[in-house]
Amino acid sequence: MSTQPSGEPPTESAFEPEDFFAPEDDENAANLTEQAVWVLIHTLMAVGSWIVMMGIITFFKPESVPVLITLVLSFMIPLVVGNTFTRIKQNEMAPYTWLIGLIWFLIVTLWILDMPTGPNQCFHCDASQKLYLTFLSPIEDSGLIDGQGRLVGTWPTAALVGYGIGARFALKRKAKKA
Repeated sequence: MSTQPSGEPPTESAFEPEDFFAPEDDENAANLTEQAVWVLIHTLMAVGSWIVMMGIITFFKPESVPVLITLVLSFMIPLVVGNTFTRIKQNEMAPYTWLIGLIWFLIVTLWILDMPTGPNQCFHCDASQKLYLTFLSPIEDSGLIDGQGRLVGTWPTAALVGYGIGARFALKRKAKKA
């Protein structure tokens, strides 16, 4: 049992409840809804800019546009949109779109890993081959999810990560000017 400097046992006032449990700031709790709405708005902006970019690529026939160019555009167009939108409307939640992209990619990755293989569908592939051929290979495809792994997993993830990076650059500029 610990004692106070005078040798007496500790009193109740030595262990005030606020020392252990800081009361939650009501203002922070009220901001959670606003923050969630802003993350949703920024996510929709990122995905929307990617969808518009994919619509434009569709006019040029997707078969004629190389996979790597589509990947770069999927990253760069939302990066520019995120940077521009965040410069106009400064918001601390904008860079967190990369987390939505990561979560989306992990969900799709688990879906791909759970799929069975067979003829014309990554026959005798191990887990790393499934993922590489589905999401990253510029010349081959795994055949899983009808060959749309890049469309479902890679390119939307690149768009969300690009938007978050662009937004972060815009927020850094704000901090330097202040």
